[in-house]
Amino acid sequence: MINAATISDLARYALLREVSLSPKPGLVDRYNNGAHTDMDYALFLLSIDAISPFFKLFYEQGSVTANLSPPLALQALRKTGIACEQAMFKATGGVNTHKGAVFALGLLCGAAGRLTAKHHTVNVATLCAEVSAICHNLTEKDLGQAKRNNTLTAGEKIYLTYGLSGARGEAEGGFATVCRYALPAYTGALTQGMPADHAELISLLTLMSYNEDTNVISRAGLSGLKFVQQQAQKILFALKEEGDFDLRHQTEALNAAFTSQGISPGGSADLLSVMLFLYYIQVAFSKGEGASAERESVC
Repeated sequence: MINAATISDLARYALLREVSLSPKPGLVDRYNNGAHTDMDYALFLLSIDAISPFFKLFYEQGSVTANLSPPLALQALRKTGIACEQAMFKATGGVNTHKGAVFALGLLCGAAGRLTAKHHTVNVATLCAEVSAICHNLTEKDLGQAKRNNTLTAGEKIYLTYGLSGARGEAEGGFATVCRYALPAYTGALTQGMPADHAELISLLTLMSYNEDTNVISRAGLSGLKFVQQQAQKILFALKEEGDFDLRHQTEALNAAFTSQGISPGGSADLLSVMLFLYYIQVAFSKGEGASAERESVC
């Protein structure tokens, strides 16, 4: 049954799976902190506990604004998002652990509420289309006008300098990078009989191959982004060509390389959470009451 509690549980579970995936190149996982000195696995768990109650609120906000225009719905969701971010910062002592994930998953939960209230089908395609509608022209509104400001955020500087739109662009585009590349990679790996964590890692590397990650650019510039994309592509190509390829060993080596250079593909990590959430939606609402057991079996 599609309701606020179910949607909230799926969003929380996606975040737990993302942070628990280990090893992850340059990112916080159960083994190490990657390129980060201000956060660790325990802090991420505290953050998830703090923000999880808001996913239900995003859904409910989407539901009560279902008959409003997408821009007005976005305004309402943003108010909930600000409160969610404040709860995160309170739990983490001011460390930004999940701001990107709050933005993306908050939109998806809100979109689910809008669709359900209007008695529309909730699936990957309709969710992503609804998010795209809610975020129509968001990049230009938020970033294109930034040059009028005296101070610029890292995201605004990257957009004005390179034309890369980051999380806003992904949402405005209906999470196209996830739907075109990561989700097929994940489901394909599961179909081949790979364990869920193996499939998740393949999906993360796939995202790193295609995502124009502004988190990477803010830390290491365009050359850093090119390095991330090339290294991820190299591992995926070798995995495809070599039957006895040791994915874990190669990922650990890549983690060492990213960490030494201060590279953290945080944008791709956020999109991995999006991908997992969408996959769980796909499983849950295509299989009905058997969804819970199946979700546990693939995770």
